[in-house]
Amino acid sequence: MVINFTTYFWLVFGLIWDMVFKTAPLWVPLVLISFVIWLWFYYIRAVWLLEKPWVLLEVRLPKVIDKTPHAMEVAMSVFYQIRDHGNLLIDSWIKGETRTWFSLEFASYSGDIHFYIRTDKFFKNMVESQLYAQYPGIEIFEVEDYVDNVPYNLPGSDWDLWGTDYKLTGPDALPIKTYIDYGLDKIVDEENKVDPLTALLEHLGTVGPDQQVWIQIMVMASKDRYKTEGKLFGKEGWTAQGKKLVEKLMGRGDKKKDGEDFGELRLSPGEKKIVESVERNLTKYGFDCGIRSLYLYTRPNFTPLNIVGLLGAFKPYTANGMNGLKSDLKTSFNYPWQDPFGWRLARRKRQFFDGYRRRSYFYPPYKKKPFVLSAEELATIYHFPGQVAGTPTIPKIESKRAVPPENLPV
Repeated sequence: MVINFTTYFWLVFGLIWDMVFKTAPLWVPLVLISFVIWLWFYYIRAVWLLEKPWVLLEVRLPKVIDKTPHAMEVAMSVFYQIRDHGNLLIDSWIKGETRTWFSLEFASYSGDIHFYIRTDKFFKNMVESQLYAQYPGIEIFEVEDYVDNVPYNLPGSDWDLWGTDYKLTGPDALPIKTYIDYGLDKIVDEENKVDPLTALLEHLGTVGPDQQVWIQIMVMASKDRYKTEGKLFGKEGWTAQGKKLVEKLMGRGDKKKDGEDFGELRLSPGEKKIVESVERNLTKYGFDCGIRSLYLYTRPNFTPLNIVGLLGAFKPYTANGMNGLKSDLKTSFNYPWQDPFGWRLARRKRQFFDGYRRRSYFYPPYKKKPFVLSAEELATIYHFPGQVAGTPTIPKIESKRAVPPENLPV
C-alpha cells in the first residue's frame, strides 16, 4: 500500500493536533498565567516610567574653558548609577522600578547651539554639583523641554523631519578614537588643539532659519547582557568581552614548539597601540548607550546638507583598526517598493520623534539594543569645548562664576 505525501501530511497533523488538544488542560493555564504576569509587569513598569519626575538642565558656557575633556570624564561618574531596586519583589514587580538613565543632548535652533542634560529629578543636585566642581565657570538652569516647541505631526503644521540612530562598527570593548588619541588629555595651545567635537559644533552652527537639529546620547550604567560561553544560563559584562578581545588580539594560545607564548612579540606597533587602548578602556566606567539625531525643518527650508552632516557627525571618532560610529536605522527607504504608499515612512518618523521626546531607548515603548561606551569615550563625544570651538552661535556667559552655588550638596 502506497501512501502519498498529502495523506501522510494529514495523518501526522492529526496526531499532533490530537496530542495538543489532549494536553491543553496542562499547558493552556501556564500560557495564560505567563501572559497575565507579562502584561502586569509591562503595565506597572509603564506607569512607573510615566510618573517618574524628570528635569531638563541647560548648561551655559563661559567664553573660555581651560579644562581638558578629562574633566568631563570625571564628571561622568555621576551618571554611573547601578541601583536597579532594593527589594526585587516589591520594587521591581510591584512598583515597576528600573535602573535610571540620563540623556546628554545638543540642540541647534537655526544655528543657535545649546547643551542639555536630562536627568531624574532625584539626581538633579548631584549632576549640578559634579558639573560645577569640574567646570566652575558654567551656569546651569532648569528649563522647559525644547521638543515641545516644534509642532511636528499636528494638524496644519508645516514641519517635517529626518532622523537616524547610530551603532558601533565593531565590538563594544574596542574603543573609538578618544580625546587621549587626539592629545587632548594635556592642556595645549588653543591654536594647535584638534578637538573632534569642533566639526559637529561648526555644522550645528550653520543650521538655517526655521530648521533645528537635535542629537541625543542616552546613557545608563552598563548591565551584564552577553551570554556566557559554555553555560546554559548566566550573563557577563562588557569587561569580560573585552578581556577575550585582548586575548584574541594578542594571539595568545598560539604556542611555539618550546611552549612559550610569543603573541606580544608578534604584534606590530599599531597592534600594540590597539591592545593598549582596549586595556585602558576596560579600566573605565562602562555605559550602555544609544544615540539618535533628528533634523527638523519647515518644508520650504529643507536643506539636504544637514542630512549629510548628521550621517557623518561621528566620523572624527573612527580610526583604522579601531571602533567607530555609523548611521543605522533611518527615516528613509532604499527602494520605492519597500514603502509604496508612504505609510511605513510616516509611522517611522512618528516613532523617531516620539522616542526622542520620551527619551525612550532602554525600556518600552521604544526599547532598542544598546552598545557600550566607556567614560573616556563618552567624554570625547560630549564635553564642553574651549576656545577652539569659536562658533559664534554658542551662547556664552559674560561674567565668570567664581564658585558653585552654596546650596548644592557636597
